[in-house]
Amino acid sequence: MAEQDCPNGCLTPDKFVDMYKMFFPSGNAEEFCDHVFRTFDMDKNGYIDFKEFLLAIDVTSAGTPEEKLKWAFRMYDVDGNGVIDVQEMTKIVQAIYDMLGSNSANRPADSAEERAKAIFSKMDENNDGNLTQEEFLKGCLLDEELSKMLTPGA
Repeated sequence: MAEQDCPNGCLTPDKFVDMYKMFFPSGNAEEFCDHVFRTFDMDKNGYIDFKEFLLAIDVTSAGTPEEKLKWAFRMYDVDGNGVIDVQEMTKIVQAIYDMLGSNSANRPADSAEERAKAIFSKMDENNDGNLTQEEFLKGCLLDEELSKMLTPGA
């Protein structure tokens, strides 16, 4: 990314999407980018400043598995209420599928809804229809394949 892309040192949602499109040219990255952008924009001012960008890169590239999963939990918790419901999980899984593109070898054969329900059946220990951060972390830390699927790019 060049300086002219962010002349004021702030990354806008449009520039963020453009950046992701370079990595996923065959898929639709916009929906996934919306969720990632929301998670990176910690002060919710509509852009990612340099400090937020550095923190996000640090967590997603050099963070511990637990830090990466806490970041992922915030992304999946679309409404920010501290728990993930099956609709939120389905939204993010669908966005990941869309980003990968329909012809990707990495795209699972099941639907986003089926995958979200399967994830819930593994993680929702008390069967209340919500995943707490603790349930999410525990489920991912015990299942490496699940962890990789739920933290794309991290």
